[in-house]
Amino acid sequence: METSLRYLDPVAVSRLKNMEMRARLIVEGFITGLHKSPYHGFSVEFAEHRPYNPGDELRHVDWKVFAKTDRHYVKQYEEETNLRHYVVLDTSPSMYYRHASGLTKLEYGAYLSAALHFLMAKQRDATGLIAFDESIHTLLRPKSTQQHVRQLLVMLERLSKESADGRRTSAAAVLNEVAERIARRSLVVIITDLFENIAAHDDLLKAMRHLRHRGHEVLVFHILESETERLFRFPDVPMVFRDMETGEEISLQPSQLRDHYADAVRVFSDRFRRRCLEHNVDFVELDTAQPYDQALLAYLNKRRRLA
Repeated sequence: METSLRYLDPVAVSRLKNMEMRARLIVEGFITGLHKSPYHGFSVEFAEHRPYNPGDELRHVDWKVFAKTDRHYVKQYEEETNLRHYVVLDTSPSMYYRHASGLTKLEYGAYLSAALHFLMAKQRDATGLIAFDESIHTLLRPKSTQQHVRQLLVMLERLSKESADGRRTSAAAVLNEVAERIARRSLVVIITDLFENIAAHDDLLKAMRHLRHRGHEVLVFHILESETERLFRFPDVPMVFRDMETGEEISLQPSQLRDHYADAVRVFSDRFRRRCLEHNVDFVELDTAQPYDQALLAYLNKRRRLA
């Protein structure tokens, strides 16, 4: 089905295919593309010996050590532990904004999602999708199969075409629900424009703290069309601006508000980034005019250097 491949740009994938998404501390130790686990099992790579305990399987007894010491020791191994990964995608009306960009914020987020799903599946990590506006309306649990990735891409295609009229954003409530519904510790990647009532931003930060408290690693991709949404660079003529979620309208000449608006956005972004840092939440600003694969590649390189 061709539509399932729309958001998996072959050129972008060719740039990203040798990268491995490296999660920071989850559960214990660093889980990287090599999947070395701090937990011992009976597979993959030998780690150490421990004394035999009644109930241990005899096939794991090291008989060479027994011959030398006359004592029973069991081989322990480092086992592969797959990372569980969720993309949490904002599909509220404001995400359909594009202005001069070739992509809406939602389409841009869908491309990011597809690249992340591809990378995770390539590492044999389980990857899933949660989409929301006022509430969670889409939930695909993580799996690591190629068939599952195809299903995810088909869903991203469908979500980008659906109408969002009459819906609003309720990210804080949704993220609190996500924290309660994801039982196993995971990497949670939130893709949103943060266009929510300013009064709700503290609740949103509390919800991210809730995710961290539950043991999840949290990454926020903040997507805006920078020319207009960060810098307010509209033509200097009288214009009518309409809120895409409430329908509220306001008439003004952009030059009257541009400097104040840009300063306010900058202050908000700096504050939000600082608060995220306090709670060990990664906050990455993205511009829909910037090629999404370049943005993602730069971020993955940063994480690889820090790992």
